[in-house]
Amino acid sequence: MTVLAIGTEGKAMTYSVQDLNQMDYERFTKLVEREFLQHPIVVNNRFTQWFAQGDVTIPQLRHFAIQFSVFSNLFLIAQLKKMLNSDSLESMRQAKEILANELGVIFNHKGKAAPAQAGNNTDQEGDPEFVSTEGTIEGGTFRFGAAHFEWLLKFGKPLGLGFDDLGKRRHGTPSTLFFCDELSRLYGSEDASIAAGASFAIENWAAAGFWQELEDGLLKIRKTQVPDLSLAFFAWHNRLEAQHAAHTQEELKEIFEDPRFDRAKFLAGGKEMLEGLAAFWNGLEADRLNGVVA
Repeated sequence: MTVLAIGTEGKAMTYSVQDLNQMDYERFTKLVEREFLQHPIVVNNRFTQWFAQGDVTIPQLRHFAIQFSVFSNLFLIAQLKKMLNSDSLESMRQAKEILANELGVIFNHKGKAAPAQAGNNTDQEGDPEFVSTEGTIEGGTFRFGAAHFEWLLKFGKPLGLGFDDLGKRRHGTPSTLFFCDELSRLYGSEDASIAAGASFAIENWAAAGFWQELEDGLLKIRKTQVPDLSLAFFAWHNRLEAQHAAHTQEELKEIFEDPRFDRAKFLAGGKEMLEGLAAFWNGLEADRLNGVVA
């Protein structure tokens, strides 16, 4: 079995399983960084680069909102599978943290008052000023209004989008559904090494700046076109994901030393996950160029 990697000078290089198994942690990490962090969809996402400029029509924004809501909602399936397929109690709890938070359990930040105590305004439950990006679901408070899908419902409301318009599989384009299915297959894989590779790729993509590009564009759209546009979903995730890359580096070091860790499967899972991710964003870019709107 061989694993294709990109050389430091852009030349294709091939690594055997034996090559990979003989690498020390530092060399393997550099290989992972080349394979994952230099992937075209991470360093050159044309859709989010365009979106950041804010020159987005309302029909284009509606189309984006619908497709993103499908991805966000179906991600719950992948996250549930990741939890169920965990290979240790610790990894199960880590997966459960994300799933429960997605569903509306607010992180309990030790040493601070629970965010939900900030007030009774349900809008604040989804406001990044009141919902912590740190802490644990242990001792956290559940609020329907803190569920991430409900934040997206608030985002869609001034665009004329309601509950029946968002989050359902039937609303997804083929490229969106391909990404969602790849998330379920790879991120939620029963094989811990494949799942770890997919998770590492997703987390580092999420921390690479695309949330900031989306928030930048939405701030401009709110200023010029939709003054009551709710940005809580995007602003909160932008703040959260900035913390995740460091965590994934720590996790990689831990699993690297696990005798069950399959380096080739880790690389394959991450690379395939990034291709699924690329299908989603490139699909949105193709829709934009072809005038597909909602």
